[in-house]
Amino acid sequence: MAEREAPAGDVDDVDAVTRAVLTASRLLVAVSARSLAEVEERVTLPQFRMLVVLSTRGSAKLVVLAELLQVAPSTAMRMVDRLIAAGLADRQTNPANRRETVLRLTDEGRRTVENVTSRRRAEISAIVERLAPDQRTALIKALATLNEAGGEPPAEETELHPLGWVDAPAGRGA
Repeated sequence: MAEREAPAGDVDDVDAVTRAVLTASRLLVAVSARSLAEVEERVTLPQFRMLVVLSTRGSAKLVVLAELLQVAPSTAMRMVDRLIAAGLADRQTNPANRRETVLRLTDEGRRTVENVTSRRRAEISAIVERLAPDQRTALIKALATLNEAGGEPPAEETELHPLGWVDAPAGRGA
């Protein structure tokens, strides 16, 4: 059964707005999946998240990566081992504390993040180009409002949370 778009008169209807956002979410997930398709034999979505975190931080200790990704250190270690085996990351001695190791991207890992991100940006850009200028303006306002309500910082401010995995905001009135 096809989902209906919310008519203009339904904007106060939370269910209609929720359906519209879910449909947009499905579109963005599809774009993300297609952008990863070229590397999916080498990298899973959780592993790609780790690559993006490493690309924004430069290098990190395993425990920090686990915390940022909200996974157990043992899970992070398995992910790191797979990324190292794939040639996308490596371990180095921490110059600030020689008893510690830090993880960083290899050149291939950096290229992988750049390629996936570039494909995602290009596909989203192609979709946005199909909108009229007034629709683009309305979309910017609507998405900014939605992101603010969800506690998501603007893209240029997401160095510590590069893929939107920030803690969910507390419910209103909580």
